[in-house]
Amino acid sequence: MNQSFDEISAQLKSRHRKSARLKWMSMGALGLAGMFLVLFFADMLVKGLPAFQQAQIQVEVDYSEQASEIPLAALSEEIRPLVSRGYLRLIPQRMKDNPELQGTTRTEWVLADSAVDQYLKGHHSNLGADEQSTVDRLASQGRAELKFNTTFFAKGDSKMAEFAGIAAAAFGTVMTLLVTLAVAFPIGVMTAVYLEEFAPDNRFTRLIEININNLAAIPSILFGLLGLAIFIGFFGVPRSSPLVGGLTLALMTLPVIIISTRSALRSVPDSIRHAAFGVGCSRWQMVKDHVLPVAFPGIMTGSIIGLAQAMGETAPLIIVGMVAFIPDITGSFTEAATVLPAQIFTWAGEPERAFIEKTSGGILVLLAVLIFMNATAVVLRKKFERRW
Repeated sequence: MNQSFDEISAQLKSRHRKSARLKWMSMGALGLAGMFLVLFFADMLVKGLPAFQQAQIQVEVDYSEQASEIPLAALSEEIRPLVSRGYLRLIPQRMKDNPELQGTTRTEWVLADSAVDQYLKGHHSNLGADEQSTVDRLASQGRAELKFNTTFFAKGDSKMAEFAGIAAAAFGTVMTLLVTLAVAFPIGVMTAVYLEEFAPDNRFTRLIEININNLAAIPSILFGLLGLAIFIGFFGVPRSSPLVGGLTLALMTLPVIIISTRSALRSVPDSIRHAAFGVGCSRWQMVKDHVLPVAFPGIMTGSIIGLAQAMGETAPLIIVGMVAFIPDITGSFTEAATVLPAQIFTWAGEPERAFIEKTSGGILVLLAVLIFMNATAVVLRKKFERRW
């Protein structure tokens, strides 16, 4: 059936209108996603940046003999409610470690209570009218200020918001990722090399490939249950330790490393393999000396992305008990520890407002590390990528 020019033109206009609608819908979806991302980062910055400042007040500390027994005696009655209880508890130990303090009175900047911190930041606080007037007077005299919160980066968890920090969680995260890398990277790379370069194409290897692809898609909490059953229940690995956390995350990261390594190996041209065989190399020599060095940048990129994904996981680590209260840095791979995502999860459940800042501040630190790791992977890929 022949169509007239007008009918063909109408059909073309209809197609163009549909194409334009699809284009604008796609752009709208992209813009909406970008708007949500901007709002998320803005909310985190507004809530999290105050966590990097902490109120301190300048007071006279009387290191008397009575203060070594009753720390409250070191401060005037007016100042006592404004100073962190954590600082007061340290006074007897400081006098014991530094005998020259005995009998002296010193003017020092000390950590303020979280209520004072919230008041100086303009938030609701539990300070009474007299305490607020005292803080206002100290602030007008330059004796109450918001300073950089070194405690947040130097201390572990604490029930007192002004003393809570991410140091123990950050160190536990590093130890956990070291175990994950030590287990997942060599096993994942060797598995991928075998499947891609040595394994015969039969039902068994195809079944393995299907299972690996399926493992990469299952919920992470299932890996936590697997780690709980195997590593803790069967092998007796200490609960809440970086060792059990790293082994659990290694299970979760293995499929990602295997898939990315196989993709990197496939990107190596067959001409390199043929050339290696042509000069008398065995299959293992061809893989070790020619294929792996060329594929290594892609392998590293996939491994870094896999570790970044593992670093942000919370559910499997909660299952194996890495939500313990850890005030000090862990000194062993078998001691109880926590990680940044679990620490953030714990702070999010605290009722005190000051912990909201800690939660958002911890998220900002975690996001910064994750963005850095992903940016490193992109830079490595761009720098060492070869086009054939």
